[in-house]
Amino acid sequence: MATLYVENVPDELYAALRTRARRRRSSISNEVIQLLQQFVPTPTELQRRHELCEAALRWRKQKPLSPGPFPSTEEMIREDRER
Repeated sequence: MATLYVENVPDELYAALRTRARRRRSSISNEVIQLLQQFVPTPTELQRRHELCEAALRWRKQKPLSPGPFPSTEEMIREDRER
C-alpha cells in the first residue's frame, strides 16, 4: 500500500478535518482515506458509473408496457385548468 504525504495544508482545513475525525472517533489518516475513496473514483468505479448510465439510457428508450389507467400529463393539466 502506498504512503501519501501532504504538505502546506491550510490551518482551517486541517482543523475541520481533525474535528470531523474526532466526531467519527477516527484518525485523521482514516478520514482522509475515506474522503479520497468517496470523491476520487477509481477506473473500476468509473466503469461502473458508465455502465449504470448506459443502462439508464436503455431503460429510458423502452416504451412502457401499457399506458396504464392514468390520464396523460396534458389531460390532467387541462382538467385542472378547467376547474
